[in-house]
Amino acid sequence: MPTSLAPAKVNLFLHVGAVQQNGRHPLDSLIMFAGSDAADRVSAEPADTLTLDIAGPCAAHLDADDDNLVLRAARALCAREGRALGATLTLDKHLPVAAGIGGGSADAGAALRVLQELWSLDSDLVRQVAAPLGGDVPVALEGRTALMQGEGEIVHVQTGLPQLPAVLVNPSLDCPTGPVFRAFDEGAGGTGFAALEAVPDLPSPAEVIEWLKDQRNDLEPPAIRLVPEIRGVLDTLNVTPGARLARMSGSGATCFALFETIEAAQSAARTLERAHPSWWIRATSLGDAR
Repeated sequence: MPTSLAPAKVNLFLHVGAVQQNGRHPLDSLIMFAGSDAADRVSAEPADTLTLDIAGPCAAHLDADDDNLVLRAARALCAREGRALGATLTLDKHLPVAAGIGGGSADAGAALRVLQELWSLDSDLVRQVAAPLGGDVPVALEGRTALMQGEGEIVHVQTGLPQLPAVLVNPSLDCPTGPVFRAFDEGAGGTGFAALEAVPDLPSPAEVIEWLKDQRNDLEPPAIRLVPEIRGVLDTLNVTPGARLARMSGSGATCFALFETIEAAQSAARTLERAHPSWWIRATSLGDAR
């Protein structure tokens, strides 16, 4: 039974251009993935028809309907293959939804991987299916530290960066992507957008963190206007002992803090859990999906 992790995606920075005629935005983002301590899981078994079962602690927030990205990914593969294919898909849901960590996209990427194996599909075909499903799906399918550009379809894998100890925090509040981008557009966001040509050579976590301080997440201000509690999370992370940088990921509401050691991140997570028992908090190490 093919099984794949669907780890949280973290936008270490996210530069966003002005909305285009197709309604989408040019993006420039350095992306890393959490470890198995902050991940969903997708598995697939042979079957005559295509079905999806959802389990896990965050299952109640999702429906196995036509809008579910896992089913959409599976049906897109069938359409590209030009034939009906069956599978029983199971999504073990641990990541919060509408959280800015690409949970749905990660699940779709994992579904594409397990179905590629189950159905013996060509990898190029699977990549072609990924981009129309959403801006984060191609990089989630790749599962590598990457500079994501274009509308998400351009994925430049980065091989020289170290793993980054981190704490992920969501205030247990939804922050849907659509309204955040609309607020960004209404504020005439994206003026002067320019994508990076390359990520510099940064061999240590400390050097990565210092470089990231000169970057930003362009969706952070509109997200905070819609969900003011995000500011409280960032303020808390900024004064957490050992935290070197705090920023929102994606369109929110999940934020992250970077540390120089995993021990410091784990200690901070324990302290935050005691102070904020209603928050979703995970200590992890960011890098390639693993």
